[in-house]
Amino acid sequence: MNSMWMLAAAETPSNGESETITMEESTGTQQAVTTQDGSVPPTNVPAKQPPNPWMQFLPIILIFVVMYFFMFRGPKKKQQEHQKMVDSLQKNDRIRTIGGIFGTVLDVREDEIVLKIDESTNTKMRVSPAAIAAVLKDKTE
Repeated sequence: MNSMWMLAAAETPSNGESETITMEESTGTQQAVTTQDGSVPPTNVPAKQPPNPWMQFLPIILIFVVMYFFMFRGPKKKQQEHQKMVDSLQKNDRIRTIGGIFGTVLDVREDEIVLKIDESTNTKMRVSPAAIAAVLKDKTE
């Protein structure tokens, strides 16, 4: 059912006679290819090779690498910085908790930190080391 039709164009003869252009059905399996200038392209063109399978998976692999850095490496680095900050706490450091409470460190233990919140009533509070948001710098420094 694969039939190909070819249309041929002819130049008009110089003697003034008109020439008829006809269509013929191509029955052969060979195809003649010509370029616009009428030349025949070379037939020894190598066939396209399929792409390397690793090159097809390269974008997916790169997406997973970027996801690793955004989802796992960033929070882990931030957690390490927080742990370093908590380990460097000393007595009389001014801190702010994640709840917004300001206080002065009185005692640092492994699982809790004792804060002095109010100077006039000598109010003390015990917080978890994970509750420390920031160590405040003194204005005198």
